[in-house]
Amino acid sequence: MNSIKSWYSSGESAIWLCAAAVSVSLIIVGGLLAIIGGNGLAHFWPKPVAELTYQVDPKQTITLVGEVRDQEVVASDRIAQSGSWMADPNSPTGQRLLLKTGNRELYGLDFRWIIAGNIGQQTYPEKLLVIERLEWGNFYGFLQSVTLGEQPPVKGEAAYKALAKSIERALALREGIEHIERGEIGRVNYDLEQLRLKQRGLELKAALTPAAQIEFAEQRNQLDLEYRQLQRELAESYAEIGRDYLVVEDANGTQKRIAVGQVVRAFYPNSFDLVDKCQFYIAKLWEFVFTAPREANTEGGIFPAIFGTVIMVLIMSVLVTPFGVLAAVYLNEYARQGAVIRLVRIAVNNLAGVPSIVYGVFGLGFFVYFLGGNIDQLFFPESLPAPTFGTPGLLWSSLTMALLTLPVVIVSTEEGLNRVPRAVREGSLALGATKVETLWRVVLPMASPAMMTGMILAVARAAGEVAPLMLVGVVKLVPTLPIDMNAPFIHLDRKFMHMGFHIYDVGFQSPNVEAARPLVFATALLLVVVIVAMNMTAIRIRNSLREKYRALEQ
Repeated sequence: MNSIKSWYSSGESAIWLCAAAVSVSLIIVGGLLAIIGGNGLAHFWPKPVAELTYQVDPKQTITLVGEVRDQEVVASDRIAQSGSWMADPNSPTGQRLLLKTGNRELYGLDFRWIIAGNIGQQTYPEKLLVIERLEWGNFYGFLQSVTLGEQPPVKGEAAYKALAKSIERALALREGIEHIERGEIGRVNYDLEQLRLKQRGLELKAALTPAAQIEFAEQRNQLDLEYRQLQRELAESYAEIGRDYLVVEDANGTQKRIAVGQVVRAFYPNSFDLVDKCQFYIAKLWEFVFTAPREANTEGGIFPAIFGTVIMVLIMSVLVTPFGVLAAVYLNEYARQGAVIRLVRIAVNNLAGVPSIVYGVFGLGFFVYFLGGNIDQLFFPESLPAPTFGTPGLLWSSLTMALLTLPVVIVSTEEGLNRVPRAVREGSLALGATKVETLWRVVLPMASPAMMTGMILAVARAAGEVAPLMLVGVVKLVPTLPIDMNAPFIHLDRKFMHMGFHIYDVGFQSPNVEAARPLVFATALLLVVVIVAMNMTAIRIRNSLREKYRALEQ
């Protein structure tokens, strides 16, 4: 008994309790990441496609083709309530399979629940083709023929080789079309809009001379000619991409003609070996990270969301750092400590606990409507009534996030300033340095690791916030990135995509819930990876700064 009391009074019990709490926390975090990663990354692994006979009721049997995406065991009563028939009604439970049947234009839905006990014959034909399309989701069937332009249809074993070449050609044409539409035509439209705004500005100033009108007309004609030339090239590209098509037959004998220009890839998953599956998996991961979304964000990639998240966090970091550091320096070094300063510190600490949606409402009212509206009145009157900065955009989102994370930066910077030994300050002043020079060259460099700690916390919170961004600039889908080759190159007035909002939109607003569910896990995992990567970069900088100034602290 005495040994237990002495062990408890020695404080070792607290050490073990803290170690146990840390271990439990690590297990919980690891388990959460494992669940997210398992559900997200498994989505991209190629799955075999089954052809099966399914008994809908005692008198009707149909043939289904699809991928088994999920399964669950449910009570027979629940199956009966859903209107499904069971071949074994005496069984207390039944296994349900979620089958991705695709062929949406034929069946109306991509997914359907089936009863495992009602399945008859089940095979995995090697020549069962999966076609990923830009629209209407996947199509499952058997390749009948491929027609390349005016040539006769290619059938049999040669059809798949012809299809592969045609898809490769169509992908190259799509890249050219995207370059013309988003690059060249986008540039011409941007120049035309800038020309219109410039002319409108001269009209408002009553400075539009006949010579200026003639010059504007000449520039507009030149841009119109360039636009018409690009439209002709675009029409030719669309004609080229629309010349090839394939005919595929579903399991019930219905034939479907599909334009090759709408095909992303076509493959035989049941004939894949391990190397083919790994190559397919890497290609799908690459597509997910580096391409734009399609099909209401349930297919394709999330690159615009990744780009928008990173650029918003970078701009937020640039904005919040100087304000947070200056506020901390004033409160700690210059302000006379008293009741007012204590009140200010209490207010700063309370701001850290304000719900984020409140910051979003404030950003919408102050930054967007008040500040942005006045900026439009002063600097962009030619654009009115269409707003330039008086509408949600990247700048206002970054400012709102900077305001949200400002208390964290202030508190951490103050802690760093308090840790700088007083002897170091006095030594600098004794050597003839002024107070400003002491702060700039001695105190702030030694407090920089604490500033980086504040930035790490600020980045982690800003990258994961969703509610305020929905009000001040984030949207479901944007046609262009906020950075392009048109001056001023960084367009702070544009709306952007964000990974946090993308998770919310795909998970709760998607019309195709079953298709979107794996992407929620995959996007969440990628968001964690992006946050960890940014934090690790900041931690590495902080550690190097800490080592650099460790000698001065001693």
